[in-house]
Amino acid sequence: MEISTTQYKRCDLVKVSGRIDSATAPQLQDEFNRIMNENRYRIVFNMESVDFISSAGLRVLISTQKTCKRYNRGELALTNLPTNIDAALDLAGFKALFNIYKSEIDAIGNI
Repeated sequence: MEISTTQYKRCDLVKVSGRIDSATAPQLQDEFNRIMNENRYRIVFNMESVDFISSAGLRVLISTQKTCKRYNRGELALTNLPTNIDAALDLAGFKALFNIYKSEIDAIGNI
């Protein structure tokens, strides 16, 4: 799994390529924690190149969203969801917990 981040004035953009599973989810959690430790709670997560997400990856997303939304500080927005990830979020009932956008531009502009 490869993680890249870009810091913008309004938010941080996180891009991941590869699998998010029990072996790689801690790396993603560490990256989200690093951003939030800098008091930046508006995060756009581009999942365009994510091949697979396990329950460990879903826990990272839920945990990050919970921390970001605490005290109305911000949110974790998801963008460019592959169809299999979209189906997994829908099956787990997690789609209602996130704002999901079709492109990075929409997400950055609306977060």
